[in-house]
Amino acid sequence: MFGSLGFTELILILAIVLIIFGAGKLPQLGEGFGKAIKGFKKSVHEADGIETEAQATQQQMAAAPQQPASAPPVQGPVSVEQPAATVHSGSRG
Repeated sequence: MFGSLGFTELILILAIVLIIFGAGKLPQLGEGFGKAIKGFKKSVHEADGIETEAQATQQQMAAAPQQPASAPPVQGPVSVEQPAATVHSGSRG
């Protein structure tokens, strides 16, 4: 679709951008565009790392033998003492 852009095409595109946004906005546009590219590259790199880690975890899970879950050790009966209820005799008044 876009074979190769020559020098004249790039100058024409720059002139149109300059007319649309003005000279004062070009540094801000460049900074925003640079930050966007940097963020995109960082997210692609992190996604590759996460994917590699997930594949390693899957390989470890497949290689590890399946062991049945063991129940926790059974201890003797546990008693919890309840505080004795106080009984008031007589009438209040």
